[in-house]
Amino acid sequence: MRPAPIPPGPGQESVWDYPRPPRLEETSKPIQIIFNGVTIADTHRAKRVLETSHPPTYYIPPENIKMEYLVAAERGSFCEWKGQARYFTVKVGDRTATDVAWSYPNPTPTFAAIQDHVAFYAHAMDACYVDGEKAQPQPGNFYGGWVTSDIVGPFKGEPGSWGW
Repeated sequence: MRPAPIPPGPGQESVWDYPRPPRLEETSKPIQIIFNGVTIADTHRAKRVLETSHPPTYYIPPENIKMEYLVAAERGSFCEWKGQARYFTVKVGDRTATDVAWSYPNPTPTFAAIQDHVAFYAHAMDACYVDGEKAQPQPGNFYGGWVTSDIVGPFKGEPGSWGW
């Protein structure tokens, strides 16, 4: 059962206005990711995937990531829209977070622009920033969206949302 969307205020987007299948778009908003006190990603050239009921997932170009902190993991997954994903473990100093980032080495044609770009689970990082605002992880730790004050839900991942 679809929940009642929260009406967006000025300058906000409703995740219920995002399409399905999802849409890919560029964003020039600054994106930073910090883990164990190190800024491991910093870009103004991220891409975001927008899908009904989900906060945006940000994909960062590899040249704007300190890739020496990412180690290929054995885990993989499949997305019906984007294709086969590979995962990464993030290791900075004495801290390790397993299977917390992913990319699509051979995405579907619709998502070709995110080839080798990397997305990160916000819940596993010290901080993920969008335009200077610290993002909150999408509820439930299953999906990789980032919640900021410029989007409203309710969001897929909250209790009782599995069937949306």
